[in-house]
Amino acid sequence: MRHFIKAFLYGLAVWAVPFIIAMLIFPLRETERPLFESIMPVAVALCVVIFAVLYLKNLEMNFLSEGIRLGILWFIISIAIDLLLFSWGPMQMNFEDYMKDIGITYLMMPVITMGMGWLEEIRFKKFIKWVPPAK
Repeated sequence: MRHFIKAFLYGLAVWAVPFIIAMLIFPLRETERPLFESIMPVAVALCVVIFAVLYLKNLEMNFLSEGIRLGILWFIISIAIDLLLFSWGPMQMNFEDYMKDIGITYLMMPVITMGMGWLEEIRFKKFIKWVPPAK
């Protein structure tokens, strides 16, 4: 990973923004559970796309591998923070219930970042074929 600290900080933001959104709309979880469950993956996907663009736009090569690593890192960060929060306290859940309710959603992170990296890799290869050799 070329810019680990940047990737890590973006990963914290990818977790924090949806968490803040969840806290703001938490009353929906009790009154309109399907709406709450529909909003949260959209919030996660939006954050992943925004921060992946911010990270990947400055790369010059290895887009696919960076995208894969980025998504895996963000997945690990989100699961780790959540497990600390959901292991005890008022929102306590066992691991199986957590994965069914929240954790599986985070798999979209590496899927999105890998897809973005793959697309950039394809575009880069087309660009390299198009550029005439230097004289």
